[in-house]
Amino acid sequence: MVDVNCGICKSVFYVKPSWLKKGKGKYCSIVCSAQNRKTGKMISCFICGKEAYKPLKELDKSQNGKFFCSKKCSTPWRNSLFTGEKHPNWKHGEFSYKETIKRSKISQICILCGTKNKKVIIVHHADKNRKNNKLSNLAWLCRNCHFLVHHYEKENRKFLRQFSVKYADSKV
Repeated sequence: MVDVNCGICKSVFYVKPSWLKKGKGKYCSIVCSAQNRKTGKMISCFICGKEAYKPLKELDKSQNGKFFCSKKCSTPWRNSLFTGEKHPNWKHGEFSYKETIKRSKISQICILCGTKNKKVIIVHHADKNRKNNKLSNLAWLCRNCHFLVHHYEKENRKFLRQFSVKYADSKV
């Protein structure tokens, strides 16, 4: 047996002379051998600053030059690129009425039939102008009542009576 220094950690280990003739026996363990095959480099996470190893393939693929240690760090940064006016589907805030009424104190209940199932409750514009997203123009309706209000004048009058009682007078 021959004493050899590990190519990575420099520790001394024994190797058979026949291994040395074949070009083997350079590393003391599988861990050191795997460490030698790594071609990438350690980078600092753009968000938290934690060190993380990235292979060359990932380093070459980066379009923005920012690297992250995990998805937990990359997700908030990626999402910040696509909010509000930066989002490719941005429609100048015309369709933000759903969030407006959700943030208000108006409970999510159909004002005509009283349905509380949030899966069928949607927002209705009282004046039927989708660009008028003032809270005083928005109301919760179930899908069925919403259809009826849009297609039957009798239901629309009933809605407007309920709307003026529940919403307009309370001045939300």
